[in-house]
Amino acid sequence: MGFPIPEPFCWDESFAVFYELLDEEHKQLFKCVFDVAADKASADALAKLVSVTKNHFSDEEGMMKKANYANFDSHHKIHEEFVAKISALKAPVDDATVNFAKDWL
Repeated sequence: MGFPIPEPFCWDESFAVFYELLDEEHKQLFKCVFDVAADKASADALAKLVSVTKNHFSDEEGMMKKANYANFDSHHKIHEEFVAKISALKAPVDDATVNFAKDWL
């Protein structure tokens, strides 16, 4: 993990990337992970996390392509692997799964 995760799990300025859209989406991702952690049995919370993650990755990758980001292919692969992992999850999730999502952020 690159940065300590505040508890309760929430976005703060230390996570800012200074692109307004991405920062807003990161806030949503934090909330989604928190919602899954708060109700590990909620299939709806898990589905929302997957949906918000896919949308965010699409936006982020669009920005990367527009900027001709040199490491796009490797970054895209990381995104694909994460989406595959969380898409395969079923509620209820365990603490290790929540920690995996927190660490990934």
